[in-house]
Amino acid sequence: MTRQMTGAKMVVQALKDQGVDTVFGYPGGAVLPIYDEIFQQNGIKHILVRHEQGAVHAAEGYARSTGKPGVCLVTSGPGATNAVTGLTDALLDSIPIVVLTGQVPTFMIGSDAFQEADTVGITRPCTKHNWLVKDTDKLSAKIHEAFHVATSGRPGPVLIDIPKDVQFASGTYTPPAKTPTGHYQPQVKGDMETITELVEAIEKAERPVFYTGGGVINSGPGASQLLRELVDATGFPITSTLMGLGAYPASGKGWLGMLGMHGLYEANLAMHGCDLMINVGARFDDRITGRIDAFSPKSRKAHIDIDPSSINKVIRVDMPIIGDVGHVLEDILKVWKARGRKVNSEGLSKWWTQIEKWKKVDCLKFKQEGPTIRPQYALSRLEELTKSHDRYICTEVGQHQMWAAQYLGFEDPNRWMTSGGLGTMGYGTPASIGVQIAHPESLVINVAGEASWLMNMQEMGTAVQYRLPVKQFILNNERLGMVRQWQELLHGERYSHSWSEALPDFVKLAEAFGAKGIYCDNPADLDDAIMEMINYDGPVIFDCVVEKHENCFPMIPSGEPHNKMLLGEASTKDAIGKSGAVLV
Repeated sequence: MTRQMTGAKMVVQALKDQGVDTVFGYPGGAVLPIYDEIFQQNGIKHILVRHEQGAVHAAEGYARSTGKPGVCLVTSGPGATNAVTGLTDALLDSIPIVVLTGQVPTFMIGSDAFQEADTVGITRPCTKHNWLVKDTDKLSAKIHEAFHVATSGRPGPVLIDIPKDVQFASGTYTPPAKTPTGHYQPQVKGDMETITELVEAIEKAERPVFYTGGGVINSGPGASQLLRELVDATGFPITSTLMGLGAYPASGKGWLGMLGMHGLYEANLAMHGCDLMINVGARFDDRITGRIDAFSPKSRKAHIDIDPSSINKVIRVDMPIIGDVGHVLEDILKVWKARGRKVNSEGLSKWWTQIEKWKKVDCLKFKQEGPTIRPQYALSRLEELTKSHDRYICTEVGQHQMWAAQYLGFEDPNRWMTSGGLGTMGYGTPASIGVQIAHPESLVINVAGEASWLMNMQEMGTAVQYRLPVKQFILNNERLGMVRQWQELLHGERYSHSWSEALPDFVKLAEAFGAKGIYCDNPADLDDAIMEMINYDGPVIFDCVVEKHENCFPMIPSGEPHNKMLLGEASTKDAIGKSGAVLV
């Protein structure tokens, strides 16, 4: 039975049929018909953000913490262009979101009408796919198709541009079951011959390592469980990208910590020295590989990825396996078990002996001395006081992001929301709002730097309006910390515009928004202040004043391989008796 309805009503009905319960958005003239339909129903909750970039990041936070696609609705022109940063962020981090944008009426397109922009042209490079729908009869099917594209294969952002006259006009609604999606069916099963070749390599490897990424988490909770089973059964060590944290538990016996530019000493040296590298759902990002020609130079390499374009794009591999991580891991386990669960026990024992020696360097060691809070201490106390909670962590971008990845432990997937590929300052606050909307009873903390946090601080208004108890934990060093660190180490200590001389009083700012402000600059008071933040039933801005010139270590200098790292003073003294040396 066909159903006639307006385009605006189609949008709301299609979202309901896709199981959407929350839309993040900001109204404007070109989407008012849709907003009028939202007003007349109760099935979908709308969250009014303060900026369209915030809408997309909130949708990202919702998507990453639930595994479901996030949805946002913005108007034409500047509404759409303000969403571009969030779309690009979601594209690089493979986050499934559906963005609905208004457009001027079809007969005005191309006339430079008020708030007109070529939204499809502007967003083509930063979406997985996009559509301009000029026919109301096709609108509902395109929305259903958009959800399929966003969530199938390698997830990503999609956009549907809807002219205002299409929203007013009536047409025939097409339900999801009658929407053709066969034209886009990514390959999910890996090649069994290559999988068998990988199992044979697993059986013989003397120095293996699993290198995992966000693709494990995107594949769903089943993939993380299969990964844990395979790692624990083989006894192989495992490391992860920034995006993959939580796929394997930080307390797991095989865990080496994060690898890459600010990865752990043992993880980076294991990657450099392994003879078998098994890449599971990572894309060989430059922050992981360092110098390409010196990356894991003596290893055979396998790469499991659902995106064929990622295979051999950066690093050439010996065993490419195109498929969904969950399906491929399941087949690897089946073949490995059928062949007798064999590993090279003697070689593996020697490999772990070497790894344990590297671990003794204790590359995250620091000393909390004097009256100033060190950022490592702040995060180690945050970890200790919150790890028993039902906790979700978001971050902004910079030194604090890397310290959070180093000092906070993640036992499960979907608990860690950070901007990895694009490195978007201003991501964390709106993302934490999206997470809190999805998990209203959970403890949601955004670890921030004061500079990043200020980029989307207006979203505190959203938190207060919807009574969201999000905690903004700001490591305030009054500097653009990562920029300052690079200027110190790479640019002759010429600190060009890497600090602000006009920071707000964050406690007063919190109170101005109607939130709670907490200030702490004394290590002796830190635990009590963190507990006050946790126990307050509402949004909090925590101004944690930390050492201004602390550097984030370990660090692989630009252009160097994994076996050349700068370590912090405490670790370096233990390792070779020198301060700030490059380890070879």
